[in-house]
Parts: sequence; C-alpha cells; structure tokens
Amino acid sequence: MNFKYVVVGAGLAGLTMAERIATELNEKVLVIEKRNHIGGNIYDSYNEDGILIHNYGPHIFHTNDRGVYQYLSKFTKWNDFWHRVLTYVDGNLVPMPITVETINKLYNLNLDCSRVDEFLRHQSVEISEIKTSKDVALSKVGQDIYEKIFESYTKKQWGIDPADLDTSVISRIPIRLNRDTRYFSDKYQGMPTHGYTKMCEKMVANKNIKILLNTDYKEVMNDLTYDKLIYTGQTDEFYHHKHGKLSYRSINFAFETFDKEDYQEAPVVNYPNDYDYTRITEFKKLTWQENKKTTICKEFPCDEGEPYYPFPTKECKEQFEHYEEEMKRENKVIFLGRLAEYRYYNMDAVVRRALDTFSDIVAGLK
Repeated sequence: MNFKYVVVGAGLAGLTMAERIATELNEKVLVIEKRNHIGGNIYDSYNEDGILIHNYGPHIFHTNDRGVYQYLSKFTKWNDFWHRVLTYVDGNLVPMPITVETINKLYNLNLDCSRVDEFLRHQSVEISEIKTSKDVALSKVGQDIYEKIFESYTKKQWGIDPADLDTSVISRIPIRLNRDTRYFSDKYQGMPTHGYTKMCEKMVANKNIKILLNTDYKEVMNDLTYDKLIYTGQTDEFYHHKHGKLSYRSINFAFETFDKEDYQEAPVVNYPNDYDYTRITEFKKLTWQENKKTTICKEFPCDEGEPYYPFPTKECKEQFEHYEEEMKRENKVIFLGRLAEYRYYNMDAVVRRALDTFSDIVAGLK
C-alpha cells in the first residue's frame, strides 16, 4: 500500500497531524494504532452504569493559546469547567495549588493576600543553587509545607525522592498569593461537551484518513511505502533500544461505582500522605452528568505498564540525548509527542507542537 503520509499513534498528536494533512493538503494519510481505540490517553467511554469516565485518568483542557483553542473548537463545544482540586492533609481538605486559603486552613490563620508572601518568605529555605524538585519546593514554601504536601506525594508518583528529580516536576505546580483556588489560571478552560472521544472522532471524519486499530506498526511497515512517517510512539522502541530502554512511570487505575449521587467534595482529591494511591477522581464532577450513581478512580503509580510519564532525572535526559542524535539523521521520519520526544506535554502543548510541525511540512513543500 502506498500512502504519502503514515502516522504511528492515534493520540492527540497523531490525530492533529492526520487531520491537518487530510484537510489542508487533501492527501491520504494512514493512522496506525496499537490500542483498540483512537484518542490515546484522552480516550473516554461510558461504563455499564452510563457514566462517562476517563479511562486513563482525568484530563482537563486548559490553555492560553488561542490558536489551539480555536482549532479544537472546530470539533467540539465546551462546558465552561473550572477545575478545582483538594488535598487531604492532617485530616483536613485544603485547596491545591497553594493559595491564601490553603495557608490559612493548614495553619488555622486568617492572613490576607498581602501577608501570605511574607509568611512564605519566613518559611522558605535559602538554597544557593536549585538543582532538584526538592530544592524548588524548599525555596518556595519551606520544610513544613514541603513535607505536608509535596514530599510523600512526589515519592508515590515517581517512586524516588524529590531530591533525585529534575526541577521541572514541582516547578509546574503554581503558588498563588491570592484566593484563586482554581487549579489552572489559563484563559481558556473547559471539558468537551460530549467527551474527548467524540471530539477525536470528528477530527478524523475526513475520508482521506484511514485508521488501523489493534495494529503494531512494525508488523505492517514492510507492506507500506510512504514519503513521511510521523511517529508518536516510544523512540527507544523505534530504535530497538539501541541506547538502552528509557524509563517511564506508569499508573494502575482502580475504578469503583457507588450507589449514591455524590462521593467527594471536589472532582479530584489528592492524598499525599495517606494510602497507596495519589488521588481520587469523581468523573461526574468533571462531566456534569446526572446519574443516581457515581464512579470514582484511584490512581496507583507503578514502574510497569503503559508508559505515561517520561522519567524526569538527569540520567534519563542524558540517555535520551543519544536517541536525539539518531533522530536528527532521519529524513523521512518526524518524531512528535510525549513519548517520541521524551518530555511531559499538556494537551494544548501537544496540539501546538503538531500544528507547528504541520506548518513546517507545508513550508517544506513550497
């Protein structure tokens, strides 16, 4: 079979590329996906009780990128959802990320916004050179808050001490000197009105797009000819682990349905110090569904399983650099997305990377 473009992986990166190629270039594109569904980790589905669940953990769309928001809005309408997270600390639920409300609840204070900055400065630890996630947390919030909120959660999430993790892990968590308890402060936030899977189905509705599900790309590549391969899978697998197997963190998801309408106070509750799981998601609070039952999901981070998170350590980055050298020598292959580029991307960043990569393809055709 001959396709000018072949995409490996039907996640958000691959689907965006396929949609753009099929629509703007009017070219036929083949998408190969090893799972039995499109959408990658944003895939959602209805369980046996009719509740829309996120099969691979909660995904909340948020961005300041107007272009990305407008692009995805071609394929879905949005519920104006503002995500809020609570964290269970010392027997109390406190807002996350850290805000004035968090500090006041943690320490039974009544500080106003102008005094929280001073409070955190007194708590913070002076560190001459910030090299790790532990350094980031200590320099911003000090030892006590680090232990209450960040240390054990990070250990559960990654399986190692925050002192061994890159600064990027905790740097992504905002600290606000106001009362805004929304988890994200981006201009555009929401949930697809009919779910992510419906959005993805509309993205690939173009007749130029052909999709092979339940297929390992390696099993069919000898039967294909193509001009460009857009690869969104694991780069170490692409190169047969030539420079060793890259480390990823995975998650076991445990779903439970209860015969009651409400389970917890927020869509997501974090458990940094209690239990083996990191958080519980209650999906109805994300999707605005009405149902006499409710479904939750507990997340148990682990080493084995689907590769969800590239491992953020200095050694892993150095290992991936060997693969990057290999990637630079490819003429017919474009490596795109979280797995292929071995870096953490939010949904909007994945779409932006894909849109920009497509623009580069178009520029190369001129």
